[in-house]
Amino acid sequence: MVRVAGVDIPNDKRVEVSLRYIYGIGPTLAKAVAAKAGVLGNPKVKDLQEIELNRLRDIVDKEYTVEADLRRQTTMNIRRLIDIGAYRGLRHRRNLPVRGQRTRTNARTRRGPRRTVAGRRRAVARK
Repeated sequence: MVRVAGVDIPNDKRVEVSLRYIYGIGPTLAKAVAAKAGVLGNPKVKDLQEIELNRLRDIVDKEYTVEADLRRQTTMNIRRLIDIGAYRGLRHRRNLPVRGQRTRTNARTRRGPRRTVAGRRRAVARK
């Protein structure tokens, strides 16, 4: 296992796929990092030379916000929204969808399992 940005990336996978194991690096960014490092043909990580690995490490460490720094930054952004009392902050605080989705139906992932409330069904007409 090779360590990049504090994460062990798998040796037996291609460079562009292995880089995705780092939080904050997706498919597009992985291709960009590999191209910047001069890794040609998308080889497996175990086939890379030490020089290429060092270039990959340097590029990821110096040019991109990844792993703990990115998680901290995201958390701080959410904290800021909550502190200033923004609508999005209130939605975060109440654990409801933030981006305008409906909540009358759906939103189960965010709201959790259904909690049954007594007397919610319509009263059946009696004769």
